[in-house]
Amino acid sequence: MAGTKTEKIRQQELRQPDTFQKVGADARDWLIQRQKFIGIAVAVVILGGIGVAIASEVSKRGEVEASQALGQALAILDRPVEGVQPAQPGDTETPFKSLKERDEALVTALTEFRKAHGGTRSATTAALSLGEAQFRLGRFADAQTSFGEYLKGAAQNDPLRAGALEGQGYALEAEKKFDEATKAFEQMGAAGGGEFLAGMGDYHKGRMLIAQDKKEEAAAVLSKVSTDHANTTAARLSSERLAVLASQGVKIPAPAPAPAAVTDAG
Repeated sequence: MAGTKTEKIRQQELRQPDTFQKVGADARDWLIQRQKFIGIAVAVVILGGIGVAIASEVSKRGEVEASQALGQALAILDRPVEGVQPAQPGDTETPFKSLKERDEALVTALTEFRKAHGGTRSATTAALSLGEAQFRLGRFADAQTSFGEYLKGAAQNDPLRAGALEGQGYALEAEKKFDEATKAFEQMGAAGGGEFLAGMGDYHKGRMLIAQDKKEEAAAVLSKVSTDHANTTAARLSSERLAVLASQGVKIPAPAPAPAAVTDAG
């Protein structure tokens, strides 16, 4: 009976969203909030240059205004939420009654912002937070569109691209579009994202294989994550999934040996 109970708990845990998903969303919101200050500083320096063409000046002024407006829209994330994020001394705004109410307000604010400041870098940036909020509200098709808008407008070397691909993958997964979700997750590695997202694309690919009952293939993918991305969040999560697969009788491949260190002959 104990074994059956443990297995039920493990299965329930696997159906829950990963802690990483929430942490990743929080980190992206943090980066986006700070990005507005960077955008303002850069734009001010550019506007202060002598001999800037009038057309360019107008364009840059629009970017500054958009950055400031985005900051105001994202200030919603700082408002307290009853039972979740208590009000602090000095807070003057009425707390949201729930996280859902906060996300609905955020979606409204960011949607209006993007309409008013379309074509700016800030409008592209806002699409990422918009997609996150839509996903949390269960508006998965809208979230896919928003993440797609961000990916279309963001620079190829933008460090937040990997997060947008992950969000897109989650939104597709929620609609059980596992093949499409896998394609989004697979692009995360090439998009970078730093150590925080290292190996997460392969981890998610393993999850999608499990969701499609391709457990042996999943075990092979997840085992490789631990070798290729040791000591990362992806490696830890992969090990947890592998433990559940092993309890179900799935044969887990032996870990591949670590690459041999290259010795400098000189």
